[in-house]
Amino acid sequence: MLPAQYRMRRSADFGATVKHGRKSVQPVLVIYDRRADPSAESAVDAATAIPPRVGLIIAKSVGTAVDRHRVARRLRHVAREVLADLEPQEQLVIRALPGSAGATSNELGAQLRTGLRSIRRAAGAVR
Repeated sequence: MLPAQYRMRRSADFGATVKHGRKSVQPVLVIYDRRADPSAESAVDAATAIPPRVGLIIAKSVGTAVDRHRVARRLRHVAREVLADLEPQEQLVIRALPGSAGATSNELGAQLRTGLRSIRRAAGAVR
C-alpha cells in the first residue's frame, strides 16, 4: 500500500504533471515526472519539505473493474518501492495502458524503473 502522504489527490496536480512533466512510454505504462523548480526548493527548508507524490491513471480500456483494481494495487505496491528514489516535491503520474492487465508485478516494476531512468537521463542531458 502507498502511504497517504505520498498519494496525489488533486486533479490540478495530475493535470500539471501530465501536461508539463517529462514523459516516458513503456509497453504497458506511460510515466510522467514533474520536478519542482530549484529556486522553489531552496525556499523550503528540509524540515518542512513536501514529500514526493504519486498518482495513478487507470482507464476503462485496461479491463473490467476487477482488472483495473488489480492493476492499481500492483502499481501502488511497485510505486512504494521507488519512493526512495524520488526527490521531495517531485510528482509522478503512472498511466496504465490496456496491456497492463496481463502484466505481472515484476514486469510493471521493471517498466516503471526503466521509465524513471530514461526520464532522468533526458533531464540530465538538458541540464
